[in-house]
Amino acid sequence: MAIEKVIEYLRAYGLEDRVRRFPVSSATVALAAQALGVEEARIAKTMSFLAGERAILVVAAGDVRVDNRKFKDAFHTKAKMMPPERLEALVGHAMGGVCPFAVNEGAEVWLDISLRRFDTVYPAAGDAASAVELTVPELETCAKARGWVDVCTPVGGD
Repeated sequence: MAIEKVIEYLRAYGLEDRVRRFPVSSATVALAAQALGVEEARIAKTMSFLAGERAILVVAAGDVRVDNRKFKDAFHTKAKMMPPERLEALVGHAMGGVCPFAVNEGAEVWLDISLRRFDTVYPAAGDAASAVELTVPELETCAKARGWVDVCTPVGGD
């Protein structure tokens, strides 16, 4: 089970006790925010993109969307969402529980600057009914992020 893999992964950082499991789905930003009782923006959603055979994960605030032009400028490829049937093979997590922890080798994790405005954020923890509260520096470390990118724009923005 992916959540057990994530808990074990976070144990190496001493953060396994921060994982929260819910009796309801947290598979979307809205559902996760409701389960946690926080604003949607603080949900650190992990979006999965396919660049050839390369998996690119972008972790961003819950109130933004990927800007195609910015994505292409940053990654030199069109933003193409990863098909759900390829997620487990390339990323290591199934739809609804995709997170930046315990990912398959070769999956690139990047953090969008939209997260920097928060002290703590809540990414998923490996399944569709979980989350983990982390500071942004903890997220950067635990996710083994390759760096920061500016590839998103506010929902409803240009």
